[in-house]
Amino acid sequence: MSVLPFPLAEEPDDFARERGRLLFAGPVDFVKGVVAMPGLPPADRLEVCFAGRSNVGKSSLINALTGRKSLARASNTPGRTQEINYFALGESRYLVDLPGYGYAEAPVATVRKWQQLLKAYLQGRQTLRRAFVLIDSRHGVKDVDDEILTLLDRSAVTFQVVMTKMDKLTIPEREKHLDQVRAALAKHPAAYPEIVMTSSEKGDGIATLRAIIAGLE
Repeated sequence: MSVLPFPLAEEPDDFARERGRLLFAGPVDFVKGVVAMPGLPPADRLEVCFAGRSNVGKSSLINALTGRKSLARASNTPGRTQEINYFALGESRYLVDLPGYGYAEAPVATVRKWQQLLKAYLQGRQTLRRAFVLIDSRHGVKDVDDEILTLLDRSAVTFQVVMTKMDKLTIPEREKHLDQVRAALAKHPAAYPEIVMTSSEKGDGIATLRAIIAGLE
């Protein structure tokens, strides 16, 4: 029996699930919004970042992970988040919310500035353990996503795809788009070989993602 490339991440065992729950049940505090590399907080702990094109559901996912309704600001306007936003998970982790990309309504100069900041961050942050790249389950990997995945390859940053809004699809639609994502990831050497499927609305995949983050060293 052949094993699918990029299988879905398995449900965590009881120990991993509880470790993830405890990490996100503890203090989660906004630290600062950063617009330039010198403004980054001290690299004194492990950090993970979340990237995704505008309106992929990144703010909703971060809020679902932390169990806080408005920790990350959601917006219907693409490109509203223009900073790298740092959140402290207790004293052991930083959760980093990167600016959305694929900004249909943002000025060209603003887009260029964000891209430069993103590139500098990904290439220059030694404590970054994993980037979670959010892909809308309804659309799969688009060209603008592929650009970010290529940047992560070049920056030698391990990334893991998190598919959002899985509750919006039928099972056949889900499988079709999952196959498209797997094919796209096969071209990227920095891709972590498991995919997480989530629904912020239904809570699917949240415990799995919490456990993954808590287990990073």
